[in-house]
Amino acid sequence: MNRPVHTDEELRSTMERLDRFSYWTDSNIRIPFTNFRFGLSPLIGLVPGIGDFAGLILSLYVLYEARKVGAPGNIQRKMIRIMFIDFVGGLVPVFGDAFDAVYKANIRNTLLLKNYLYRELGEEPEWKFPWGIFFWISLLFLLAGWLIYMII
Repeated sequence: MNRPVHTDEELRSTMERLDRFSYWTDSNIRIPFTNFRFGLSPLIGLVPGIGDFAGLILSLYVLYEARKVGAPGNIQRKMIRIMFIDFVGGLVPVFGDAFDAVYKANIRNTLLLKNYLYRELGEEPEWKFPWGIFFWISLLFLLAGWLIYMII
């Protein structure tokens, strides 16, 4: 099967659309006084009966873009697996909506596809050092070391 040929501009445009989509569905709302963000997807999931199905339908957009740019089957299968986990996790009453807010399937799938597109463009994907996680893990190790020191 032949892959479609796309210009660099088309691939960059796809990445911009995916960024906007995953921002709105997974991270456009910030909880005040925290860095935690969620999007419309968990809110849609609150609608009894159809919310999780509507979220699944929305998630299919990233897969549609992957098929359109000719992403390989293994990437598309990973995306489907992520969507399935998000859908099943979202079905659990009460906790499912919290799971949707934390799991962020659309951002995961967007990153997966963007990494593929960066390789197609012959570029390195953007990467930022996770300073917040580094700080909290360092603090945890410091506290654990101090506790061990006090016990011994």
